[in-house]
Amino acid sequence: MRHKKKGNKLSRSRAQRKALLKSLLRSIIISEKIKTTTPKAKVVKPQIDKIIGLAKKNNLSARRQAFKIIGDHSLVKKLFNQIGPRFNDGQGGYSRIYNLGFRKSDGASLSQIELTKLASKKVAKETTKKTKSKTTKEEATGKKETSKEKGLSGLKKMFKKGKKS
Repeated sequence: MRHKKKGNKLSRSRAQRKALLKSLLRSIIISEKIKTTTPKAKVVKPQIDKIIGLAKKNNLSARRQAFKIIGDHSLVKKLFNQIGPRFNDGQGGYSRIYNLGFRKSDGASLSQIELTKLASKKVAKETTKKTKSKTTKEEATGKKETSKEKGLSGLKKMFKKGKKS
C-alpha cells in the first residue's frame, strides 16, 4: 500500500526519475519556461518553487542545497543573482502551469510551466546591439560576403598549394 507516499512515479525507476527532474529544473532555470507533458509539469512545480525559496534566502547554506539539487555552479549563480531577487516581495506562487492541449503523435496532454515573473527584455536588446555592430563593420569595409563566397574561401584555404592538411 502507498499510504503517505505522495508524488507521481512517472513510470520510471528512481534514478531515471531523479535525472528527469534535474533536467527539467535546469531547463526552467535556463529558459524560464518549458513545454512538457502535464504529469511532468505537476511533479516539477513544487521542486522549482522550493529552489526559488532557497534563492530568496541567498546565503551559503541555501546555495549549497541548491547546488546539491541542480548540480551546476553557473545555474546556481543565475538562480541566486537573477531569478531569486525578482521574487523577494512574495511568498509562494513562483511558477504556473498552462494546459496547451494534446500532442499529435501520441495524444499526451501538454502543458507549459513558467515562472510567474519572467525576465525583462534587456537580453533581447543586448542581442540586437550585437547584430547591429556586425552590420556596421560590414558597411565600413564595404563588402558583404555571401554564403557561397564564405564557403569558397574556406575551400580555397584548404586546397592552396604547398599546404598539407
